[in-house]
Amino acid sequence: MNINLTHIYKKHKGQWVALDNTLSKVVCSIKSAKTTYNKAVEKGFKTPTLFKVPLRNVAYFGINLA
Repeated sequence: MNINLTHIYKKHKGQWVALDNTLSKVVCSIKSAKTTYNKAVEKGFKTPTLFKVPLRNVAYFGINLA
């Protein structure tokens, strides 16, 4: 599944972001992972997806050697 997170990068650089189960909506974003997680759980999301939005958008290429 490919998900375009460009809109999240532009608005939340350098922050931890909690996403809903569809990975399309930002539940909350804060500079602390623990606080972001706790706020998302308080809002009723039992298993939010967290990730750190980088400060710079750089290309990443991966190779599957399997």
